[in-house]
Amino acid sequence: MKKKFLSILLTAAMTAALVTGCGGGTTSEATADSGETASAETTESAPTGEEDNIVRIGVVCAMTGGSAIYGEGAQNAVDLAVEEINSSDSPIKVEIVNGGKVVDDAKDSKQAVNAYNSLIPESPEAVVGSFFSSVTLPMAELANEQNMLLLATGATNYKVTLIGPTIFRNCFIDPYQGKMAALFAKDQGASKVAIIYAKDDDYSNGLKDAFLENAEANGLEIVYTGECTTTDTDFTAQASQAVASGADFLFYPCFLDTVPLLVQQARDAGFEGIIMGGDGWDGSDTTGLESYFDNCYFTNHYSSEDTAEAVQNFVTKYTEKYGSESLNACAALYYDAIYMLVQAAKAGGGTDTASLVKGMTGMTFTGVGGTFTLDENGDPEKSVAINTYENGEVKWFKTLSPEGK
Repeated sequence: MKKKFLSILLTAAMTAALVTGCGGGTTSEATADSGETASAETTESAPTGEEDNIVRIGVVCAMTGGSAIYGEGAQNAVDLAVEEINSSDSPIKVEIVNGGKVVDDAKDSKQAVNAYNSLIPESPEAVVGSFFSSVTLPMAELANEQNMLLLATGATNYKVTLIGPTIFRNCFIDPYQGKMAALFAKDQGASKVAIIYAKDDDYSNGLKDAFLENAEANGLEIVYTGECTTTDTDFTAQASQAVASGADFLFYPCFLDTVPLLVQQARDAGFEGIIMGGDGWDGSDTTGLESYFDNCYFTNHYSSEDTAEAVQNFVTKYTEKYGSESLNACAALYYDAIYMLVQAAKAGGGTDTASLVKGMTGMTFTGVGGTFTLDENGDPEKSVAINTYENGEVKWFKTLSPEGK
């Protein structure tokens, strides 16, 4: 409850600051916009959200490099959400600063800081992003210092929302994802598990640790643990040892760029059991390796084949406008994030940052990612989609509820 209490205190403080310093607004509930708490420079130019009923949002994601497919999905999804909201009868409208464009973090922490700082002079009332924990963490530090609302999308490191009361996310966290992966292994009848993880990556370490913590409770024996790095391309030694260990389940919690290499080399080494990863597998290239990906699975934030109405509405509209190549979990999370901020404005009584924080705190939301309530840390405990592959194409296998059903 500590974070929720701090959020309430923050909201009260920001409201008091406006009433004392600015001398008025359209109603007695008018509060300071994000610029007022960020710096003196942005205080003068920042608009008051409640006066225009427009939520001004800055968006950050990886737009270049090996993860550009995520940024493409994010941009398309944000554009789609804004178009829908602004053409609807909703009293709250949305404006994406930076000319409507997502700012590139290049999956680099230094670039992410530059991206965040480039948005602040445009007086956003909230910032959405990013998809990777390593680049979201430094942005969250800045947002906390400036009392800026940051809504993380895809950043699963549990530390992100603990940084401050204005930091939220709409994705599950690594300890929860690792727990669900271990539960899935049990449900599939696995008994002996091999793990290969990237020792130089926080995401990989976090998922590995969470899986290990839940393995014994699910009757799983860890028979081999191998290390690699995020830049490795040769996994033959680890794959051979995994096979020699007698494992029937291989957990590889790493990102999409090395997934095809690991899967191919594990199969070539003779591993015939299940190979599983986390949401970092989303978007992996299976070209030429279609049969290798049989009996492979990964946890994800949603499945485009989920029959839920919210999912199918999103998938239909997205594919009609942009095709399916960039239709990934990143797109779904950014799409939901824009709608969450509109809901927060309605619940909080205004479009300024303090009102958005108030509306976001404890929010219950239904979207493409399912129905969830944000806990005291600003994290959702939500369903996890389990995806598999058929002829190299991602297919929905099942969805596990928070109760593991």
